[in-house]
Amino acid sequence: MSTPPPNPYSGAPVPPNPYAQGAGAPNPYGPPQPGGPVPAQQPPYAQPYPPQPRQPQQPHPQYAHPQHPPYLVPGPTGCRNCGAPEAVNFAVRAHVGVLVVMRFHRLDGPFCRRCGRALVRIMTTKTLFQGWWSPLSLVLFTPFTLFWNLIAATKFAKLEPSEPAPGRQQLDEGPPVHARPLAYVAIVPLLWAVWVITHIIADVSG
Repeated sequence: MSTPPPNPYSGAPVPPNPYAQGAGAPNPYGPPQPGGPVPAQQPPYAQPYPPQPRQPQQPHPQYAHPQHPPYLVPGPTGCRNCGAPEAVNFAVRAHVGVLVVMRFHRLDGPFCRRCGRALVRIMTTKTLFQGWWSPLSLVLFTPFTLFWNLIAATKFAKLEPSEPAPGRQQLDEGPPVHARPLAYVAIVPLLWAVWVITHIIADVSG
């Protein structure tokens, strides 16, 4: 059985621990010992500025008036676009039909007299211009949309003119539908429909 080699560091002197405290040495981090030196008092924390009293928080000028907050969607009795108090909750529609592709547009109210009439004219002109170019649009959806907008125009016309909310603006009504050239595009499909119906009746009669 072999004997392990001797440890070369077994007889080396151990250096003193520089962090070890001798007997009776005061602990700099402990409480002061009786009869020992009194540690110097630290000055209190000096604030660079004196404390200021808190001011009451003021509302933003945009929402200062509680009755007419701008850029806020009003309730059921105010216009959705301008915030006018006199409004009626009725939707405005538009229809686009191109061959087999059909699109349905709807703007829900409430709207005031001026904003409602402006939207009716815009959406009706769009329907008269682009709503006839598919079979179902020609015989069903476009006539329904035009009749719906006619009812909407009647409802908006019965309202009294009213001013918009502060900071908001009403829509421009623009010219009536019959004064807009795009509305007369509807004459083309209507003439074509009349021609088809006339020939069908003639074939059945003959």
